[in-house]
Amino acid sequence: MFKTVEEAILYCDKENVKFIDFKLIDLSGKWHHLTITSNKLMSELFEKGIGFDGSSYGFLTVEKSDMVFKPVLESAFIDPFVEEKTLVMMTEIFYTDGERFESDPRYIAAKAENYIYSTGISNKILLGPEFEFYILNQIGIKSAPHDFGVKMDSENAQWNMGDDYGNLGYKVMNHKGYHVDLPYDINFNLRNKMVSLLEENDIEVKYHHPEVGGPGQMEIEIDFDSLLRVSDKTMKIKYLVKNEAIRNGKTVTFMPKPFYGEAGSGMHVHINMYKNDQPVFYDEKGYSNMSKEALYAIGGILKHAPSIMAFTNPSTNSFKRLVPGYEAPVSLCFGNSNRSAVIRIPGYANAPLDKRFEFRSSDATMNPYLGYSAIMLAAIDGIKNKIDPSENGFGPIDDNIFEMSEAERENIKALPHNLEEVVGALKSDYEFLLQGQSFSMNIIKDQIQSLLKQHYEVNSYPTYKEFEMYYDL
Repeated sequence: MFKTVEEAILYCDKENVKFIDFKLIDLSGKWHHLTITSNKLMSELFEKGIGFDGSSYGFLTVEKSDMVFKPVLESAFIDPFVEEKTLVMMTEIFYTDGERFESDPRYIAAKAENYIYSTGISNKILLGPEFEFYILNQIGIKSAPHDFGVKMDSENAQWNMGDDYGNLGYKVMNHKGYHVDLPYDINFNLRNKMVSLLEENDIEVKYHHPEVGGPGQMEIEIDFDSLLRVSDKTMKIKYLVKNEAIRNGKTVTFMPKPFYGEAGSGMHVHINMYKNDQPVFYDEKGYSNMSKEALYAIGGILKHAPSIMAFTNPSTNSFKRLVPGYEAPVSLCFGNSNRSAVIRIPGYANAPLDKRFEFRSSDATMNPYLGYSAIMLAAIDGIKNKIDPSENGFGPIDDNIFEMSEAERENIKALPHNLEEVVGALKSDYEFLLQGQSFSMNIIKDQIQSLLKQHYEVNSYPTYKEFEMYYDL
């Protein structure tokens, strides 16, 4: 939004901006914030920064937890949800001596992107994530030792088909939400408001629509952008979508699997690379018109996928989505137009400049800076080391794996089943993340600690299903 501090100060004076709100990202991918009055905005702030405690943000292995953050001028946008006019800026994290904090997620994404360009393989990376989420009317969570459970409600859901006074029908049946039209698409106006808000904040939207999940599942797909910029946009999208829902009396969840027996929400990532405006991934003679570089990139991602999941699927709920039968990919393979494979080559993207592939197992519980970086570092490792996906047993498989017999699926490798397995994979396969000093060993150790803590904590809680199955034994 701004190129100089002076430009930002003049804008605040002219537009009567009252506050500057600084967003800091933690290890899990959540924003925290600190706010100053606009008259405190001056050049010194961008040079010295503002101090904070880094250990409170999940960076557990840091010896020097006293840190400072500095604002990123070009990230600025006006917050549409607060009463007093407020300018938002993302931030970068430094040690107090001025040295850049090596585990700052935004810095990791910048390092990964710069490293990939330094290889000479590509000078333009484009990523296009698809954002799936549910719009709900309300959510209630009980977590007392003697009384626990979750109650969700959605005006869209088929369980609201009862004959209560005022019910006008037109509810969406389970798994029947894909592209439903009015009057079934009751969230159309709200989704339009969300998309308008995104475009007002420099996020171009490709399209939006209702998704498969009956109780109000939606999808917004944005235009492609670079690794760092699409990471920034991911944070803005989640912020804007959630708060616009709240403003309209609804609530949004990006959880991978909020409903048992319904479609889960992923965050598929389309990947393309160019060199001097020429497509790196196209070859009219290759499988599905894919170049050797594209296939090697696919090989790298599939080889490292169990480790990548430490950053692209970093929640216990991620693995409630990754089960057969719900269009969620669980098989380590690739194929043309194959939605049951971890990597799908879209059949409709045939033009040379459009040729790409899609990583389908990731979800929005990821820290986007870490997740996108892990995917792309695996891809570039595959190209550098010529990791052929076919020679490594990853396909191609063009048939629907869910419809295969058990014997036909026998030799198809599977994704890890839980966070503990993911941690085991990361412990033995992390060197590709260190390329270009992108990831630090500290952040890998922090992530391992975080994932194991989640795994054991969630596993220690009884569930309603266990009472149903075991109470009378």
